[in-house]
Amino acid sequence: MNTNTSLRLPAEWESHGAILLSWPHKDSDWAYMLDEVTSCYINIVEAIIQETNIIIVAPDISIPAKQLSHLEQSSITYVQIDTNDTWARDFGVISTIKNNSRFILNDFQFNGWGLKFAANKDNLITKELINKGIIKGIYNNCLGFTLEGGSIESDGDGLILTTSECLLSPNRNGDLSKKEIEDYLKLQFGAKKILWIDHGFLEGDDTDSHIDTLARIAPNDTIVYVGTDDVSDIHYEALQSMKQQLMQFTTIKGNQFNLVELPLPDPIYDEDGLRLPATYANFLVMNKSIIMPIYNQPQKDLLATQIMQIAFPKHKIITVDCNALIKQHGSLHCVTMQLPSEIL
Repeated sequence: MNTNTSLRLPAEWESHGAILLSWPHKDSDWAYMLDEVTSCYINIVEAIIQETNIIIVAPDISIPAKQLSHLEQSSITYVQIDTNDTWARDFGVISTIKNNSRFILNDFQFNGWGLKFAANKDNLITKELINKGIIKGIYNNCLGFTLEGGSIESDGDGLILTTSECLLSPNRNGDLSKKEIEDYLKLQFGAKKILWIDHGFLEGDDTDSHIDTLARIAPNDTIVYVGTDDVSDIHYEALQSMKQQLMQFTTIKGNQFNLVELPLPDPIYDEDGLRLPATYANFLVMNKSIIMPIYNQPQKDLLATQIMQIAFPKHKIITVDCNALIKQHGSLHCVTMQLPSEIL
């Protein structure tokens, strides 16, 4: 199948007009730590609102409206929609541009990361936002294909970076071959080249190695990735293998990538002694700012922030403590989804 050259999947650093969030509530998996995670969400909103607008979905919008009443309300849109959980990156609309002018609203199937968790309400959110007039564009029903926003990275020019562990998961599109999945991505995203990472994981990650926990595309043919030199760390061999594979990758023009390594945070464990998937790679790129997770590890946090500034020299780096988020095995990028201004 040939690439659909009329379509383009924008890079995350391209212009957008709002960030989508799904608010934690008492009927979600956050129930046992609702106050703690809500504080984290408020901090995320305070960081985002410095630059752009925010759309918040929640089963009861009076709750986030009250909790965020100290902020400029004209920058926040509250939308009452029933939700299972809060991972907006993975159920949120993925927008493509057709013929450099029209925006397509791609509504993919979200099945709880391979049927691990209930997602029946979250899977309807994109259509609900369209029906309520919150987002506008050409609706593209992709519900026959399972895909999460956290599983793909785009350079905005036809290159897609993903992981074989996730996209080839038997509980997502197990009836399709690797080539058939590649063909589908080329059809829906105008992809010219797809790079598959075959190594790398984070212990405690429910997503089957989402790319946004491991490696991210940055401007100027750069990939920011997670690495460690600690041979005693359980991730050492897999991340070293991932690094070697990244060194072999080339851009659409055939050039090698500039590779920028982020440190792996020191291990963080839950109350049962299981390691949580903390990663600095789970950052949100906005028009002028990077909203980046940190984990109350002053030296590692500072080092990661300095490295991010090298990869995104034109962006302001803003940090938010995300220890609360990783207790449910995600981080900052996982709970946000950028929306182009043209669809609002």
